[in-house]
Amino acid sequence: MKFPSVFRTATPMRFDIKPRYYDPVKEEIDQRTSRIKKELEAEGVISKDQHETGFSYQSGIRGAFAQHRGIKERSSSAFTSTGMIRSLIFFVLLGGLGGYIYLGPIIFEYILYVTAISAGVYFFFRLKPKRKNE
Repeated sequence: MKFPSVFRTATPMRFDIKPRYYDPVKEEIDQRTSRIKKELEAEGVISKDQHETGFSYQSGIRGAFAQHRGIKERSSSAFTSTGMIRSLIFFVLLGGLGGYIYLGPIIFEYILYVTAISAGVYFFFRLKPKRKNE
């Protein structure tokens, strides 16, 4: 039940396609083909399934996956996991807060040093060229 309202609510737009023209020749051809198909079905020349579908469908994308190389495996590194990164940020913030309470503002310098050293080690191993036998 709808209550009367002062405000007008938006209603979704209706999708309505109106044909631009009428082709009587095409309509006549469609009627003739349907009549001929019914006659052939009555004689047993074609089956009812063939009559309903008109023709058999085949995959139109048969060669679309020809270049498929398989599904890439996800990286299983602990640092690429979103949950691990969130946990790391949480513990850094928690450690910073606790350190600020116990040590004062000097803790931010310590966190900066530890972050710079760990980033340096990470990028050193990441940018190091890989061996061919690995």
